[in-house]
Order: sequence, then structure tokens, then C-alpha cells
Amino acid sequence: MKFRSLTAKYAVWAALCAPALHIIFRYIADTMSYGEVIHETGNWSVGLLFLALAVTPLGKVAPKAGWLAFFRFHRRAIGVASFAYAALHTITYLERKWGADLIVTESLKPGIATGWLALVIFLALAITSNNRSVRRLGKSWKKLHRSIYAAAMLVFAHWILTAFEPLLAYTVLAALCVVEALRWMPNRR
Repeated sequence: MKFRSLTAKYAVWAALCAPALHIIFRYIADTMSYGEVIHETGNWSVGLLFLALAVTPLGKVAPKAGWLAFFRFHRRAIGVASFAYAALHTITYLERKWGADLIVTESLKPGIATGWLALVIFLALAITSNNRSVRRLGKSWKKLHRSIYAAAMLVFAHWILTAFEPLLAYTVLAALCVVEALRWMPNRR
């Protein structure tokens, strides 16, 4: 199966959706707690974001790696899936919060505010992650999609500020910084 085929695209989407369906099923069946859902959806969102951001810098280190070509081709799907997990994370959070007053009050706290700001950026990127938007926006599309770096920093700020134990957040952020530093390496041919 070639990674650019329609079958491969459906297989990638199925693989990206499978963990979400598992999480939703377990939550509905009451075998997964609210906190576990928040934790898992957040982890999937950050993990997929990391993967989407790492494809280009890793390509500088290994430009002929076939597995990178696969991820480069499916990067848009990975990014949209990262948003979907962030949206599921937010929906789960909102499902537990009753009343606009509580939501607004909590949204003023830096840990939650950073999450909301990241979600707004993610939403704009997810809405425009299609060929039609690429054509319509032209050069502006690339400028808009560079805001993913601001969203990533907000995501990590949200994670660090809301985590009971932020060591993993700091570790993943450090790893992402190392990977992103590869962008400034000269191209290897």
C-alpha cells in the first residue's frame, strides 16, 4: 500500500481516530474517570502536535528517510487530529463545569486562559487545513499556519500551569526545543 493512496489516507485517519473512540467508549462505560480522559486527550493532542512539528526539522537530519516522507505527506491529518484531541479535551472539561460564571472565572486563571488561547489558534488552523483554503488564502495560508508555534507555546504553558506534576511537560518541551533547533542546521544532501 503506497502511503499516498486513498486507502492509506483512510488508514491514517482510522489510526488517528482509534484512541479517541477508545477514550470516549471507556468514559461512557464509566471505566475511565474524568481526570483520566482529561489526561489522555491532552497527551494525545500534545503528542500529535509534537509529531507534526518535528517532521520538517527531522527531515534536515535524515532527508532521504522514507518514514519521514510518510509523516510529511500526512502532516495535515496529524495536525487536525491534534486539534480534535484538544477539542475533546475541552469538551470533557466543559461537560464537568456547570454554569457560565464558573467557566469564565476559571478562564481568567493563567493555566486555563493559555489553553483557551491555544484552542482558538488550533481552531483557525484546523478550519483552514484543506486544499481549498490553501488556494484561497495563497501566501497568507503559510503565514497563518506559522501561528502553530505560538499555539504550541500556549499548549505547553497550559500543561505546565495545570499539571499536578509538570516534570513531563518540561521534558517534552525541552525535547521539542531540541528538535526545533534542527531547523537551523544546513540541509544535508
